[in-house]
Amino acid sequence: MAQPLFLKPVMHEKIWGGNRLAQEYGYAIPSDHTGECWAISAHPNGVSVIKSGPYKGLGLDDLYQKQPELFGNPSTDVFPLLTKILDANDWLSVQVHPDDTYAMIHEGELGKTECWYILSAEEGAEIIYGHQAKSREALADMIRSGDWEHLLTRVPVKAGDFYFVPSGTIHAIGKGIMILETQQSSDTTYRVYDFDRKDADGNLRELHLSQSIDVAHIGQPQNSTPVTLKIDGMTSTLLVSNAFFAVYHWKVTRSVTMQQTAPYLLVSVIDGQGHLTVDNGVFCIRKGDHFILPNTVRNWRFDGPVEMIVSHVGER
Repeated sequence: MAQPLFLKPVMHEKIWGGNRLAQEYGYAIPSDHTGECWAISAHPNGVSVIKSGPYKGLGLDDLYQKQPELFGNPSTDVFPLLTKILDANDWLSVQVHPDDTYAMIHEGELGKTECWYILSAEEGAEIIYGHQAKSREALADMIRSGDWEHLLTRVPVKAGDFYFVPSGTIHAIGKGIMILETQQSSDTTYRVYDFDRKDADGNLRELHLSQSIDVAHIGQPQNSTPVTLKIDGMTSTLLVSNAFFAVYHWKVTRSVTMQQTAPYLLVSVIDGQGHLTVDNGVFCIRKGDHFILPNTVRNWRFDGPVEMIVSHVGER
């Protein structure tokens, strides 16, 4: 019987992390400085493991290699996407990610284009999204002189907001924000500025100024324009679509039957609880669950109320 692949996430402690991944989603976290839940991941720095079914105990990386038919027999050797939930109890570093070409040459892995769905945000919360420098020379001068007030673009955010963050975008997630991030499967980050804070050993964290100046885009980033479609029992919003991924917000209020139109789908339940019916199997789904609907699942039914962020690979 074809069935969904439910995954066990991997937690990562961060200097800026908190405890809301436990409070909001019920995850077992290693400490009150847990910043990242790698929910659907085949990256070697945090591989999700299949929780149940015939592939129980197998890492997503191995499954992708050994059972390619589950993923539509892809041409790529590396599982291309990574889904995270981030708890920013403090500001993340101001950072930038390289594109595929630069990352492969210098880091030996994919570049990192990503996007953020804001799950929650404290009153007055902000992100950094882009910069004001008009040339690469001006960018370098402002970074090396530490003129952050004039360089960085701050944007207020609230729950339900969405931001597309292509490689080359200087950015940071602010204090008091939780996001669901869909990204390329990469762990390459170049720090531009870290607020002069020190780690547990009293050391400043490493910065990557020359790499950051190399890869940063000049000009303000262009966010995507979401498109919403309402059908009986469900509201579907296409948040972004590009060569790397397409990301949707699905809000199921009653019952909706769907069919597979992508090679496979990555699904994260961000609110509510309901049921997923595949063939003759019925699976309870609730806030904090993450699963893949593989290529072998051709049709399914959701019964709400349940709210999800769903993604699939883009078309290059």
